[in-house]
Amino acid sequence: MRTAKATAAAVTAVIGAGAAAVAAGRLASDAALKAPPGRPLPTEPRLTVHGTAAGQIRLTRDLAALRPGRYGLSGDGSHAVVGPVLTGVQHPADTVVRRLESVTHGTLRSGDKVWLTPNVHVGDPGTALGLEHADVDVPGELGALPAWFVPGKRTTWVIAVHGLGTTRELALNVMGFLHRSHFPVLALAYRGDLGAPRPPDGLNHLGQNEWRDVDAAIRHAVRHGARQVVLHGWSTGATMALHAAAHSELRDRVSGLVLDSPVLSWETTLRALASARRTPGPLLPLAVRAAQGRTGLSGDRAAGTAPADGLRVPALVLHGPGDTVAPWQPSRRLAAARPDLVALRTVADAPHGAMWNADPDGYEEALRRFLTPLV
Repeated sequence: MRTAKATAAAVTAVIGAGAAAVAAGRLASDAALKAPPGRPLPTEPRLTVHGTAAGQIRLTRDLAALRPGRYGLSGDGSHAVVGPVLTGVQHPADTVVRRLESVTHGTLRSGDKVWLTPNVHVGDPGTALGLEHADVDVPGELGALPAWFVPGKRTTWVIAVHGLGTTRELALNVMGFLHRSHFPVLALAYRGDLGAPRPPDGLNHLGQNEWRDVDAAIRHAVRHGARQVVLHGWSTGATMALHAAAHSELRDRVSGLVLDSPVLSWETTLRALASARRTPGPLLPLAVRAAQGRTGLSGDRAAGTAPADGLRVPALVLHGPGDTVAPWQPSRRLAAARPDLVALRTVADAPHGAMWNADPDGYEEALRRFLTPLV
């Protein structure tokens, strides 16, 4: 009897531990599958504001605060635009001084917690950039998808698709350049975004379902006069662009792809986001399995060959070794596998989805060189 009771207790303990591990894996997978648009990813550190002066802001000294380039600086209820690190300015050794270009809304006070974001602009193309635009609804399989349309003279449209941790406001970074280059631009909000339909399971599928909304945008563009489209995606938006270019019934209308920090290995990205939430290493495989069970995501071994095998149009890939969310090695492999179609531009010291922010002039010149032969 004692042996039976001991065995039962041991089995119960194992089952309990197993159930707890499964629950922990499920919770860890939320870092990617429930990443809210417009909120910082777990990899993005919070910085403290230590003071402001005319055209200057002093932040906690951190590798993030030392990034080159131009970024949004968001807090709870505030947004500002910061430029490069300023040299020759006296400050305590544990802080960094950057140029403060503007405070878009709210206020910045000492002690505020803030984070850097690729979203330099807030608002819409009119309020942020002074561009004529229309608010349109793109018919999608789950319902109407809000989008901004900025008209242009060309018959090749650019469809812009944001990714993890950002919103369609991210497209405003390049919209001025595209408008000056006379491209019509359609900046899309897709399932799960504010104002867009909620996915049936409430989860982000890291591009493997959401690409159908990009397909809907292609259909909308063609119905309204586009002869060709270029898909410009960031992060999982780049993943959506790859899927749409390979699987859309209108893929013959896709003339090129611009892929900024593409998520080419969803398992690696999920592990990175879960790790940033301090998930213990032994639980990371459980997080991957939980994500597969919850979403039906295919394994990377099957999906990893799809970008190279399915690529039929020129692609500009902008990525860098500083990306801790979607490491750039898969982008390098993609470029090596298809040197006839893929141009890889490496951007140093740039975080995920922020290649433009780190080097706006270089980014736009790369875009110009890539887009010119496609029109």
